[in-house]
Amino acid sequence: MKLGAFSISLAVKDLLVSKDFYEKLGFAVFAGSMEMNYLIMKNEESLVGLFQGMFEGNIMTFNPGWDQSANTLESFDDVREIQKDLKNHGIKLETEADESTTGPASATLLDPDGNMIFIDQHI
Repeated sequence: MKLGAFSISLAVKDLLVSKDFYEKLGFAVFAGSMEMNYLIMKNEESLVGLFQGMFEGNIMTFNPGWDQSANTLESFDDVREIQKDLKNHGIKLETEADESTTGPASATLLDPDGNMIFIDQHI
């Protein structure tokens, strides 16, 4: 199963304070904007999303079809195929992609400890 690019999405209290902190760790803004209340920070191949007021808790995010620089991959497993495979393995999904569609879609699930996993396909 090819899940694509991985990042951690953090629910932050103060986007500017978090941005400053992660810059001190060597991260730089890769995407997003202060005005939109989110930043994607990158340090080499590591991605950290900082989101203020958008959700509760932290989320592991996978982006099928993208590499760690958000470049489109030639070959990838579509979120709908990943979803089918997960369900075949008895994993309960919290939300599901519409299997009658193509293109961008997402699905969510919880790991055994209640951590959210977001499979978010943009292409």
